[in-house]
Amino acid sequence: MLGAGSWGTTLADLLARKGHEVRLWAYEPDVAAAINGQHENPVFLPGCGLAPALRAETDPVAATRGAELLVTVAPSHVLRRVVAAARPALAAGAIVVSATKGIEPESLALMSEVLRSALPGHPVCALSGPSFALEVYQGQPTAVVAAAEEERAARAAQELFATPRFRVYTHADVTGVELAGALKNVIAIAAGILDGLGLGNNPRAALITRGLAEMTRLGVAMGADPLTFAGLAGMGDLILTTTGALSRNRALGVALAHGETLAEYSAAHRSIAEGATTARGALALAARHGVELPICAQVAEILFDGKPARQAVGDLMERTLKSEQWR
Repeated sequence: MLGAGSWGTTLADLLARKGHEVRLWAYEPDVAAAINGQHENPVFLPGCGLAPALRAETDPVAATRGAELLVTVAPSHVLRRVVAAARPALAAGAIVVSATKGIEPESLALMSEVLRSALPGHPVCALSGPSFALEVYQGQPTAVVAAAEEERAARAAQELFATPRFRVYTHADVTGVELAGALKNVIAIAAGILDGLGLGNNPRAALITRGLAEMTRLGVAMGADPLTFAGLAGMGDLILTTTGALSRNRALGVALAHGETLAEYSAAHRSIAEGATTARGALALAARHGVELPICAQVAEILFDGKPARQAVGDLMERTLKSEQWR
């Protein structure tokens, strides 16, 4: 398991409690020491006791050596570098499961594309869906999808992670599942902005609905199945992250609405809100494929150009009138 944030730690604990031998790579030495010594991750999953058999490593090669299955949970902007460091130790033919949601800034590649490039010869699967780490740790009923081009990879991930409280569906639309998981974080920032401005239910409903339309529009342009965005990885994850108090991206949006800058927020939080990086990547992909993402565009202007949040809301509402659907 590469990445010991809240999600990586939760998944590692889930697998260890199922009886698997799990080695968890942590970038932070203090996190690795706490997991091994106290059986807790006080930085990213505080107050949650971890399986005693779970071991943490600070060397990605030591964590990966001989692994029959690799789960990557490193942030999107460093994923390629992390897996490249671990590659020499990975067992031949090992399946790789991506639990990272994002777009690589330089290449605009989705995480499965990064992994296929960095780890040739290894089947790749994407694990995504509405799943706050803390609620999964607590055993609250959760449903996600495992998407892969090779059915055996999706089924391997399904069988590996499934528990009576963590239901995993297989899926064939890797592009749709990954793009939905990435773009919903940008819409969640927008939702936090609305909440931070003290706006109500009408604007939230409009945002979620039109955000889903943006996600689907880009997905279809990139070859995804539009129905994917009505499922767990799309609508399910979008609803969770735009309304749930545990959403890091929504929390960033609230802070932005209160006048905090992205730099100030990042300096005060060790957890990464992937939506900030994804906003720029989404707009670059949209330009490449000739589609409009007006909500993502306004979020990017607030994040990187200092645009006032209220002005962004007004600009969205005053766009040229359009048809939602016309036959």
